[in-house]
Amino acid sequence: QVQLVEFGGGLVQAGGSLRLSCTVSNGIFSRLTMGWYRQAPGKQRDLVARITYGGNTNYADSVKGRFTISRDNAENTVYLQMNSLNAEDTAVYYCNAYNIGTLRNYWGQGTQVFVSS
Repeated sequence: QVQLVEFGGGLVQAGGSLRLSCTVSNGIFSRLTMGWYRQAPGKQRDLVARITYGGNTNYADSVKGRFTISRDNAENTVYLQMNSLNAEDTAVYYCNAYNIGTLRNYWGQGTQVFVSS
């Protein structure tokens, strides 16, 4: 069973930065497109950023220019660098792994990010 473990959430002031990480175990990392999603209270879970094994990325419009997704294929880890945070970025952030071979999705447990204004 593929397992995802996230680190790096917390409380930050508006304008600040945080870096999230997600490490994958029991999976073939080269077959996984990795993504970060977020869910604010009372809202649906939305895509924040996604990266393929080859490094192709896409971002939600709301985070373009502020967030950067990257991956270390040797360490089976994906990162989300978040800069210029604002209150609207407050949410639970979930790591996602999508297996392009089996078409299965896997989720981390979520990590809370709270941005104080």
